[in-house]
Amino acid sequence: MTGARKSRSERGQLDLFRALPGDFAPRDAQDLMAYPFFSLAKSKRVAPIDFAAGSVSIRVEAVPDHGMATIWDADILIWAASQIVEARDAGLRTSRLMAATPYEILTYVGRGTSSRDYRRLKAALDRLQSTTISTSIRQPAEGRRHRFSWINEWQERSDRDGCPDGIELIVPDWFYQAVLDNALILTIDRAYFNLTGGLDRWLYRLVRKHGGRQRDGWRFDFHHLHQKSGALSPFKRFAFELRDIIRRQPLPGYTLFLETEVGGRKLLAFEPAPGCGRPVNALVLSGTRTIVPSGTGGACYQEPKQGVTHGNEIGNPALNLESNKESNFEERARDVENLILATAKGLRLAGKTKADVTPSVPRTASDRVVAASDGPDTPRLTLELPGGRE
Repeated sequence: MTGARKSRSERGQLDLFRALPGDFAPRDAQDLMAYPFFSLAKSKRVAPIDFAAGSVSIRVEAVPDHGMATIWDADILIWAASQIVEARDAGLRTSRLMAATPYEILTYVGRGTSSRDYRRLKAALDRLQSTTISTSIRQPAEGRRHRFSWINEWQERSDRDGCPDGIELIVPDWFYQAVLDNALILTIDRAYFNLTGGLDRWLYRLVRKHGGRQRDGWRFDFHHLHQKSGALSPFKRFAFELRDIIRRQPLPGYTLFLETEVGGRKLLAFEPAPGCGRPVNALVLSGTRTIVPSGTGGACYQEPKQGVTHGNEIGNPALNLESNKESNFEERARDVENLILATAKGLRLAGKTKADVTPSVPRTASDRVVAASDGPDTPRLTLELPGGRE
């Protein structure tokens, strides 16, 4: 009864904020991007997340009936943050009590609008409401914790005739205060909603938060990433999936690299993908001056070609001999061996042809080699080193 009275009191003290129409830029809270707050698995997770680093501690707990809120459920929080920031920037009054139709939420985060999608939305709201978080982040005194759920409560609305009229939800004050702080909010790429893998989504948010648009990118140790993900998979499986992400390059706006230190430690490196950062114009100029400007903002006339390396360099980088000694020298040895075998085969074939034409036979093995190499079509093993040196 006490909880019910508290909920009614909270609802009565809050103004209702009606969701704004429009396809504006998605925003995300940096705290949610940097730390393990969500399950990365599509299957139900009940095991809690415990994370501690320096002064930051996080514990996320779930109930067996619904399971822990997933990183796909977090799309609803991205929608809520985007609505609050857009309204505030437009000079409108915002509130933690928000109302919208399922259609508005689903279409904003790139989901379908079938009855199955509506049921999944309600299940996501249940997980967000039942998942509890205890954290020291943004607490004024050391040792203090803030405990909350991602959604304090939610309910379905109906009009005067009893027909469905959307949903209402109340976001927690911890989340709401972070959204109102410009320093704690980042704009994310809309293509994020197209990422289907939980690890892909988590890694994009981490990269966007830590790397931003820095020219030189950022680097993370594989073990540190495993800890920050909160994933239940063992480290070997986690590292395998990271390598697969590097191979697929799914993160919008960023290029991933695998680096190996001298001691063998694996690092995930990333940097902003090359490009002008502006929309590409479908029309490529031919050099004439017959184009009439439409009055729109400038755009790229042609997507820049992918270079071998970023920056002004156009050549291949030097071999990484320190971290790849074995593979580099083995590759060189294989190349030399193949060249010797091909030359020997050519010499044997030329020797047979020479023997058919000339009845004289050299007396020694060295004489046979010299005689065979006199043919005009005989392949020769070059003695010149790269760059014209001998």
